[in-house]
Amino acid sequence: MRPLRALVTALLGTLLGTLFGMLALMADASAQQRGIALDQLKSGREFLGPELRAMQDDDFSNPGLLWVERGQVLWRTQPASVTGSAQPAVGTKLQSCAGCHGELSGAASAMRGVAARYPAIDRASGRLFNLEDRIRDCRSQRQGLPAPAFESEELLSLTAALSHASRGLPIQVRIDGAAKPAFEAGQKLFYQRIGQLNLSCAHCHEANWGRTLYAERISQGHPNAHPIYRLDWQNLGSLERRLRACFFGIRAALPAFGSSELRELSLFLAWRAQGVEIEAPGVRR
Repeated sequence: MRPLRALVTALLGTLLGTLFGMLALMADASAQQRGIALDQLKSGREFLGPELRAMQDDDFSNPGLLWVERGQVLWRTQPASVTGSAQPAVGTKLQSCAGCHGELSGAASAMRGVAARYPAIDRASGRLFNLEDRIRDCRSQRQGLPAPAFESEELLSLTAALSHASRGLPIQVRIDGAAKPAFEAGQKLFYQRIGQLNLSCAHCHEANWGRTLYAERISQGHPNAHPIYRLDWQNLGSLERRLRACFFGIRAALPAFGSSELRELSLFLAWRAQGVEIEAPGVRR
């Protein structure tokens, strides 16, 4: 009887292990269930009127290209002086961005495709970085320069130039491993009702995309055109600025620039847009 009992116990243990494994896979699949199927994803460009679409598509009319050009100049410029702990060794010159990473533009550029992979976990700190974080970290830790302020001309220009270098490539971010908790937090925030209007991001960008609100068609809420030039801003702005504007619109507390909430939400948005091509800099009303 004892051998039979041991066999039954072992079989039950195997079955239970398999069942729990299947439940875990089902839970993980549910956590990554898409509100919009991959074959139905549409860039925000598809929801623009013909005039704005033409402005975005024409590099001579797109105002955002001014920031791209400034960013390309900054990329090639060697710092004249440094501050902090990143002082170069005696007899050496501090490198420009191009001195370390090579040319920014062109199909052969090593930077082509970088913007498509952010937000991503920074190996050194373990924190979730967006593209602006990476630029700020390189400026302060590698070049000995002050980290550019959020929404500053310098940061917007470098971000626009790096994003433009990946134009036409699909967004491909990682949500596994160390990025998983951030992804799940961003997903939760996307579907959470917040603010005095008691709305979530999903109410607009999943349940009602394509419909009209104040004479504007609601997009699916993808980040592939950021940073964007908005006519009502008369300026280029980051994805974080646009997200904060949405928080303001539903009368919710505004997360600070650089907050974990905005980083996590940005990662989830990038995953939602997986495969959508980068169009930065975009143009919006």
